[in-house]
Amino acid sequence: MIRPGEPCPAPGRPAPPGDLDPLVRAAEAALIRALVDPAQAMRAGRMIIESARRTGGVEAEVIALRTMALACRELGDLEVAEQHLRQALCVPGAPPERVAQVRLSLVTVRTERGHPLQALRVAALAWAYLAPLDRAKLDTQRAVALAHLGRHQEAVASCDRAVLALVGAPGSIDDRRFLAGGLLNRGLVHSYRGDWDAAMRDLTACLQISQHTGLWHLARLSAANLPFLAVRRGDVAGAFRHYREAEGTLLGFPERMAAMRADFAGALLAAHLPGEAGTMLRLAVPDLEASDSHTALAEARLKLAQVELLTGDPHRARQVAEQAAAELAAQDRASWLPLATEVVLRSRLALEPVTSGLVAELITCADKLEDGSAHRAGAAALRLAAAEAALAVDDHPTASAQLARLTRHAERRERWMPAGIRLTSLASEPQVRQLAQASQIPVPVRQHALALQAALQEDVTGAFRAVRDGLAEVSGRVEAFEDPALRAHAARAGERLAAFGLELAVRDGDPGVVFEWAERWRAVAAPAHACALVDPDRVRAELGRQVLVEYVADRDTLLAVLLREDGLLVRRLGGLRQVKDAIMRLRYALRRRGDDVEAAATELERLVLRPLAAELSDRPLVAAPVGALHTLPWGALPCLRERPVSVAAGAAAWLRARTTPGPCSGVRPNVVAAAGPGLVHAHAEVAHVLACHPGAREVPGRVQAVLDALGTADIVHLAAHGVFHARSPLVSGITMEDGPVMAYDLLEAPRSAGLVVLSACNSGMSRTPMEGTPLGLPGTFLAKGAAAVVAGMVPVRDESARALMSVFHELLAAGQPPDAALASAAAKTGELGFVCFGAGDRPYY
Repeated sequence: MIRPGEPCPAPGRPAPPGDLDPLVRAAEAALIRALVDPAQAMRAGRMIIESARRTGGVEAEVIALRTMALACRELGDLEVAEQHLRQALCVPGAPPERVAQVRLSLVTVRTERGHPLQALRVAALAWAYLAPLDRAKLDTQRAVALAHLGRHQEAVASCDRAVLALVGAPGSIDDRRFLAGGLLNRGLVHSYRGDWDAAMRDLTACLQISQHTGLWHLARLSAANLPFLAVRRGDVAGAFRHYREAEGTLLGFPERMAAMRADFAGALLAAHLPGEAGTMLRLAVPDLEASDSHTALAEARLKLAQVELLTGDPHRARQVAEQAAAELAAQDRASWLPLATEVVLRSRLALEPVTSGLVAELITCADKLEDGSAHRAGAAALRLAAAEAALAVDDHPTASAQLARLTRHAERRERWMPAGIRLTSLASEPQVRQLAQASQIPVPVRQHALALQAALQEDVTGAFRAVRDGLAEVSGRVEAFEDPALRAHAARAGERLAAFGLELAVRDGDPGVVFEWAERWRAVAAPAHACALVDPDRVRAELGRQVLVEYVADRDTLLAVLLREDGLLVRRLGGLRQVKDAIMRLRYALRRRGDDVEAAATELERLVLRPLAAELSDRPLVAAPVGALHTLPWGALPCLRERPVSVAAGAAAWLRARTTPGPCSGVRPNVVAAAGPGLVHAHAEVAHVLACHPGAREVPGRVQAVLDALGTADIVHLAAHGVFHARSPLVSGITMEDGPVMAYDLLEAPRSAGLVVLSACNSGMSRTPMEGTPLGLPGTFLAKGAAAVVAGMVPVRDESARALMSVFHELLAAGQPPDAALASAAAKTGELGFVCFGAGDRPYY
């Protein structure tokens, strides 16, 4: 969170204006300027110090040194800020109340430099020499240190005392500043505790006071916390909007900007958007290092370690987590250390063979996390991982003991006790504590543990029931939220549970059961594309001659579930590592346009399609990929050239896209095209699109014009470069004249055009940080109601893209559906890097 730290310097208890030394008056004026114009305050402070030392003005010298410290802090140089404060403390003969005010400022700086416990000791030294009102102001600073130590309840109490005293203060601008700062600090502590209503009340009150009294600096700080709070409340689209506004607000304040980005990243991480969080953290960490903000830096590093683990780099995760742990230990932040240890242990699980020693370390870490009430949900998830690790080394007694701790208050056939259940007076204190801890075990973790217990007893029916019950509870919570981003957050909590259900189904071997659980897993792994489960017979009816192949990962092996009008089957394919390596070779060959394209494509076809050749025959294909298959340019495989191919998130998602209302029969589609900057052939490409479709129109290549067109047109063609971030798809975008159309911009769009064509290179290379469906630009358009999206999967030369798009639109206007038109255009031009996402088998003419 952006911490106001010291909202405004307190001038102290000055004598009547006529009695003040002119140099002291000048020093206090500079002090008040420190937050408004730090550079000017620095210049004034130097001049006052020189004069004070010549004339023996001890009080003015202390105030001026404090002025320079606060100005340095605003400019992001915490080390020099502390040096100035230390010098002020050493000035001989300084008035005690002025020394106490220096210590008040030192509380903030020591906290931000990574020593919150020392900051509290400094506050205790200052307390005795401060007037009651100054003590209230000190309380606003103590709250920040307490929050960093994880002592949130004490932090709120400290803010409560400060706000109560400051509300009744005389009402000077200085009092208003500290009151607003206290509200801001308290609101942010409330947000960390999950009390969003209280957080919003305090932040709103801070903003109102700041704006009413002209405290624009504090108003900016309050507004800069809106991205963080918006994500925590589930409004991801609004959070990115606030973020863009905050970037402009904090320009020129690198330490504040970095803190805002780090806090925003933490909220994105909590919302299961680790890739987007990583983008923010990689911007924030260097600035936090440069500004000497050790406290915020340690937290940001810990978040970055969690991101690296979630996005598939356990080596880097372990390195960063160990560095964060060392920094947190040096800052005496014991409550944070188990979080860093957890990342290290989970990284080792991914990198090393499981041993009994590692299992013991996992359990110890889970115990430590459980001791802190804020981390009990994480403790439960780690305890489940420990149980699974114990099973991997055949230590069934240890596994059973850990599972029992997760399920001791749950009956396999009963619903879980609500967290707010009233405990009777007959319950003993240990029982009350156990029940309180058990109520914080996430539903998916508890049900996963129940399913594992049942599976260990060879009770497959009971295991499936436990998984179904857990997913039903997750689904019930998901449906309670109106905001789609919040639904996504709630749904993803059950991903590992759904994956275990799929694992049970694969063991069972029945094709219908595997298909059902593959769809259940996809609905949880990618909730933006989630639909109600569909009956295979309904999918068959819509498929017609098409064949649906849904790929499934079973540990290290790739499976295919094939559905066509006359049957359903499951077939085991190659190893996942082989498939991933083959895709990388093919993508590299396509980028180089060398002679090795055919060899790479043939090898990949052997792994993922040849075992299905008889059933596939010459039929059109609907592919639902998993893992690395999301990055496959399907049309490059020899057996798929000239064959219509649609790539969908799953059977249910394909069916939803297939049944999306299109243009009325006999009515010409509404076609819109736009050209972006930096693309040599963009305007010529747009002109050809308009010539192919009678009545088509061009709109300006500007962000709002494009968003408006998406809300009204049937077909939108964008001839513009794209920027795709594989690990953070929501910050992918299409470059327009006035900036990019970002994937997160589309979250607030009411609808999408039925067919979206992106001729930008690489705009469709959709790889998600966690397994699931594409969440880049194609996935975002599909989630907003598009039936089909045509996009490139590898970098494409501008002239090649123009040639393919020219043929594609000619065939589309001639009555071919998008998937068939793309296959024919690729065959005619030799450009194999484009894919049709969604359901591309419906013609628009």
